Amino acid sequence: MIPTGQDSLSTRTTLEAGGKRYAYYSLAKAAEQLGDVSRLPFSMKVLLENLLRFEDGTTVTRDDLQAMADWLKERKIAREIQYRPARVLMQDFTGVPAVVDLAAMRDAMKNLGGDPQKINPLVPVHLVIDHSVMVDEFGTPKSLDQNVDLEYARNRERYEFLKWGSQAFDNFQVVPPGTGICHQVNLEYISQTVWSSADQTGEEVAYPDTLVGTDSHTTMVNGLGVLGWGVGGIEAEAAMLGQPVSMLIPEVVGFRLTGSLKEGITATDLVLTVTQMLRAKGVVGRFVEFFGPGLDAMTLADRATIANMAPEYGATCGFFPVDHRTIEYMRLSGRDEDRIQLVEAYARAQGMWRDADTPDPLFTDTLELDLSSVEPSLAGPKRPQDRVLLSDVDDQFNAELEGTYKKGQDPRVPVDGEQFDVGNGDVVIAAITSCTNTSNPSVLIAAGLVARKAREFGLDRKPWVKTSLAPGSQVVTDYLDRAGLSEDLNAIGFDLVGYGCTTCIGNSGPLAEPISQAINDKDLVAVSVLSGNRNFEGRVSPDCRANYLASPPLVVAYALAGTVRSDITREPIGTARNGQPVYLKDIWPTNDEIRALIDAHVHSDLFRARYADVYKGDERWRGIEVTGSDTYSWPAGSTYIANPPYFEGMSMTPKPIEDIDGASTLAVFGDSITTDHISPAGSIKADSPAGKWLQERQVPRAEFNSYGARRGNHDVMMRGTFANIRIRNKMLTGVEGGFTRHIPSGEQLPIYDAAMRYKAEGTPLVILAGKEYGTGSSRDWAAKGTFLLGVRAVIAESFERIHRSNLVGMGVLPLQFRDGETAASLGLDGTETFSIAGVAEIKPRQDVEVTVTEHDGSTRTITARCRIDTYNELEYFHAGGILPYVLRKLAA
Repeated sequence: MIPTGQDSLSTRTTLEAGGKRYAYYSLAKAAEQLGDVSRLPFSMKVLLENLLRFEDGTTVTRDDLQAMADWLKERKIAREIQYRPARVLMQDFTGVPAVVDLAAMRDAMKNLGGDPQKINPLVPVHLVIDHSVMVDEFGTPKSLDQNVDLEYARNRERYEFLKWGSQAFDNFQVVPPGTGICHQVNLEYISQTVWSSADQTGEEVAYPDTLVGTDSHTTMVNGLGVLGWGVGGIEAEAAMLGQPVSMLIPEVVGFRLTGSLKEGITATDLVLTVTQMLRAKGVVGRFVEFFGPGLDAMTLADRATIANMAPEYGATCGFFPVDHRTIEYMRLSGRDEDRIQLVEAYARAQGMWRDADTPDPLFTDTLELDLSSVEPSLAGPKRPQDRVLLSDVDDQFNAELEGTYKKGQDPRVPVDGEQFDVGNGDVVIAAITSCTNTSNPSVLIAAGLVARKAREFGLDRKPWVKTSLAPGSQVVTDYLDRAGLSEDLNAIGFDLVGYGCTTCIGNSGPLAEPISQAINDKDLVAVSVLSGNRNFEGRVSPDCRANYLASPPLVVAYALAGTVRSDITREPIGTARNGQPVYLKDIWPTNDEIRALIDAHVHSDLFRARYADVYKGDERWRGIEVTGSDTYSWPAGSTYIANPPYFEGMSMTPKPIEDIDGASTLAVFGDSITTDHISPAGSIKADSPAGKWLQERQVPRAEFNSYGARRGNHDVMMRGTFANIRIRNKMLTGVEGGFTRHIPSGEQLPIYDAAMRYKAEGTPLVILAGKEYGTGSSRDWAAKGTFLLGVRAVIAESFERIHRSNLVGMGVLPLQFRDGETAASLGLDGTETFSIAGVAEIKPRQDVEVTVTEHDGSTRTITARCRIDTYNELEYFHAGGILPYVLRKLAA
């Protein structure tokens, strides 16, 4: 981001680093006029610098700056600020619909008589293609090439479109498929910790590296001292086009770490413990910042693991300040030495440098963890915050089997054509996957050593387990190869299947048909164990009812054991060639063994080599040819890319906001409805509305691909909204999947079909929900699909941050029940209709009266809180959404 050059507080000064002079906006000089800011949390100092740099008396005022300093008095303050991140990060599942929107905005701009070139990113945008590779092939040396060939065959239309975008838009770079996961590429290469660019005067200005990303795990880079978090694609598009991010000055929870991890404890065990603690604390909408002596010895990779899972513990971000570990990692990952010197000089000059003698910042609230208390853990079977001790996994699963899954019988089912059977609790997927763990050498090396020791004993994966290794970076393959560990992993089935999210995003690929059939014939509770960050229902595989998050070495261990129904801390994990039992302790590596291999093989030359031509891609990518043009030639009949309807008939004047009158209930949901429930990313069922639509257009089932890959086509995505196979609508009894009751007729229908019938009848819709509505991924399609189905309002007990923002960004009104009230306590079952008067006059966070009309015609009034949180959001809402707002502003 190029600074404005405004400087009403006279805080601009200079520093030297690496033989070069930089201008910067000094927090020390600001303190002379605002009051002492030295004890602000480091993350808040980044926000304050951002406001200093963009103070213009309009979007950022002196009062905004004073409010940041005054935050220290109560350590919270209710004030809206306008924040401008330096750049935007995207991945292809969220990036394709974002580029679709930008292309559609160019068409709309042309229709409004404006210049289409005004629709152009004003800040650097990096899109990394990482979400599309599927684990179709596994367990062979050819798995990687076969999966990549299938990826290009399925996604060529999407890739042509993204390559067009990289040529049509300025400041827009695409990292080709097969490079790595966006968060690792961001951590290892793109991020600079301190960014610099020339302003209008030509002077080079240094400022903190900041970003927003269209993936919720953008927070991973907080481990590098870079402030970033996930937003919906529509909010990211607005940021690209120069619109500030409107936010309330956050509360900051300090998380004090002391001590050190015990022998054999992994970063995954630590992050699952942190996630459980912070979910229990309640940090939604807050920053979390880590401090204390426990940071002194904590590697950058471990910090990134903890920062990555901020969405799972509900925080906006989980921030680590810059210190010697930051500098150490920047050198390891091959950053330019001049940049490294700038980072240290800038952080010290700004009071953003942490060392053992730095006074602790002041926080809104704190909690503490002694690292030596962390125990081996998994999380599951449905939520990442549901941590379970490794020694208790078997007992917990058996309790779930009898309780949640209500399985009175416990059959073993023969697998057709095989010499084995499968039963409840059998691990059918064991995947080393995801951004959370596969950038951390300590757990990847540990996984390789578990494989090596198991191989020495003659152990192998159980034959019903689908195994896969999908690193987040090509550098991982290099150091595993150098250490000789790739051979060991391959020997027990963990062959390289691709560089991308794979199983963690739901791209686990199909199980062998006989195994899938055995599971489904008897409705078995089959299990996946993955080193990912999310295990929501219906996400990983349609065949896996229970899903556990684990460290990479434990993923290998469970592939060997083949079940979660034995205690692998005490019972044998297998039998050696000599007939003797082998226990987990026999194959678990020591910390010294792991450290020795890291020191010997993880070096900066690997990073420099892999990122030398990061935007070039392989011959498949280079072979994609596109023609350049300012506007996109939408391909007729494409089932992947289509011009969305958001701007149809749009004029320079927004339509007046109408009251909500007689809205029917589309669905009533319980707690923890995730964006995976609302807009699934995985496979498309043939008998679903989306599947039928594709078949009507002669798309064979084998080419359905996934919902995630088809996010550039609104016809598929609106049909897929609320189509998760595990979602449960309380308007129906004993029914799973995306169904509802059409109240006037009493007929049970797919949610899409019911919504279209209501639309034909001229009836608006509402959704009722419980706590944590919209938790999980940042996918904007969860809000876009809701809007396109005709939903005017969502009334929930509480909202997750990103989804609430996305709803407002699409012009859907989020309302929150009063504390202690729920749909059930208010006697709401979905048969009622809802009316809200004065919608055009609603103010941020005000109480709203909702008139409820019962089925018998009687009426009553309930009160809900408007969760349009800021006046900027209110402007978006009145404009019909954030994109129409920005488009009109640019056109004017």
